[in-house]
Amino acid sequence: MTSLSTGTALVLHDLGLAAGFGGSLFGKVALNPAVKLIPSEEQRGKVSDAAWTGYSWINALSFGTAAATWFVGRTRVSGREISRGTHQWVVVKDFLMGSTVALNAANIVAGRMLAAEAEKHEVPLKCGDTASKNMPPTAAALTRLVHVAGILNLVAAAGVIVVTGILNTSAGRSHRWSVMSRFFLP
Repeated sequence: MTSLSTGTALVLHDLGLAAGFGGSLFGKVALNPAVKLIPSEEQRGKVSDAAWTGYSWINALSFGTAAATWFVGRTRVSGREISRGTHQWVVVKDFLMGSTVALNAANIVAGRMLAAEAEKHEVPLKCGDTASKNMPPTAAALTRLVHVAGILNLVAAAGVIVVTGILNTSAGRSHRWSVMSRFFLP
């Protein structure tokens, strides 16, 4: 039964990373540029806000699930089960996972603030994440914050995915880790 729950946690972790990273990547490289096809800068802002607001909760749930499964699993391991090199990768993943969660939270908060600005007045966009010259200063600053935090979040999430692959490969080669994970991880 323990290996089943470990497998379930791994699947939830990987699905969380896939949904969070994939949705964010789609938004950055496809949705945001496509919004330029809408003739009105004000309508671009409304469409972009609606799309990102709709996805932000999926993104939060996805990265939250990935982080929860990672950090809960980490509490069950002392560190003696893995090599020094593997431990360094674990620390890197801790940092990247924490960064991803923090950046995602910052994007959600800034996105909510931007939506509140949009209720007061129009927030015209050049494209999905670039402020128009006509955008009010507060909304423009929030748009820049969301843009930069979004890029950093993508980089951190890609790093989590890469390090996860490295750790999975390392675990597959380690007999000691394989035995320990069957008995002690969720």
